[in-house]
Amino acid sequence: MSHTSLAPMFTTLRLGLHLLLIGLVVFAVVRAFVVSSPLTTWTLVVGIAFVAVYVAGAWAARERGGARRPDRRFAIAWAAALTLLWALLVWLSPEGAYVVFPLFFLYLHLLPGASGIVVVVCATGFSIVALGMHSGFSAGGAVGPLIGAGVALLIGLTYRALAREAEERERLLTELLRTRQQLAESEREQGALAERARLAREIHDTVAQGLSSIQMLLRAAERDAAEPGAGYLRLARETAADSLADTRQIIRELTPSRLDNGLAAALRRLGNDQSERSSVPVDVAADELDLPMDAQTALLRVAQGALSNATRHAEASHIWISLTSTPDSVSLAVRDDGRGFVSSSAETVTHRADSFGLQAMRERVEQLSGSLEIASTPEHGTTITARLAIAQESEGRG
Repeated sequence: MSHTSLAPMFTTLRLGLHLLLIGLVVFAVVRAFVVSSPLTTWTLVVGIAFVAVYVAGAWAARERGGARRPDRRFAIAWAAALTLLWALLVWLSPEGAYVVFPLFFLYLHLLPGASGIVVVVCATGFSIVALGMHSGFSAGGAVGPLIGAGVALLIGLTYRALAREAEERERLLTELLRTRQQLAESEREQGALAERARLAREIHDTVAQGLSSIQMLLRAAERDAAEPGAGYLRLARETAADSLADTRQIIRELTPSRLDNGLAAALRRLGNDQSERSSVPVDVAADELDLPMDAQTALLRVAQGALSNATRHAEASHIWISLTSTPDSVSLAVRDDGRGFVSSSAETVTHRADSFGLQAMRERVEQLSGSLEIASTPEHGTTITARLAIAQESEGRG
């Protein structure tokens, strides 16, 4: 069945055609009984055979092609069988000629192009001749079949045009759905590639640089064989520890289980972990909020990135995290007392090659139609604030 708005109309037309044809056959058989025709039994047999062949063919056509035209050999065989039985019915009962009207539509549907029109014309001529042989030739006996054929051609050709339009719409809809699916797959692939690129940059800027530093320190220790290498080894150990911490940070960012107990608990755990690693106190004040998972994930990533910047670049001695909400928004603020920078250059900072973290935070928040603000003053620290609207989510849950 077509997936367009025309499908219900096609179904109604087919059902009406079925009922009309069977009803006219029944009328021809009953009429033979009423007039006490000597061929009544044969009329009944032929009528039953006609209905059986029609129903069987309609069922087979539905299984083969649905609303579309069935294959050519089947269509010709079915039309020929029905035409033969109809001709016998007309010979036995003149009322059988009326059955030709629904047959006109069937011919136009089964036989492509001009073939259907030619068969309709031939069937019309046969009906006129058959009625003339039964009741005598007259103008009325010819006009009826001719008008029926004309109406059938008009309706049948219109049906063909609508069917072609429906098939074209279905084809376009299928192509549109396939294109949309391909676009979604492409977007997922682009997202995966972007995430891989982000991880590559993170690993390059942390682990790879740390390993390179360790290698340089060990080479220096090898060259300075006359002096003890304790100093180089100590620096190498500290660099390795920093690289290990960076690696664990990347792993933590990829692990969603941190949010199992909600965003507030995740922020407190993040603050405790950061305090233990860096010996920088992290105070967390977070309201218990019921937020969508994508919003929780984005805010947690912002907090992780802001903490990383504060401890690695800002030389902060104290960090504060706050999570607050209003009826229509939620705000996450990460403030430190580090060295800061000129606030007017905050936008430039997010696009510097060495500030990927700030740019990543901004992109995460903007993907959820939120905003990221960076306020900083030299020697007085930096505050990073992420705001997300929650009105739509709240209404959706209500």
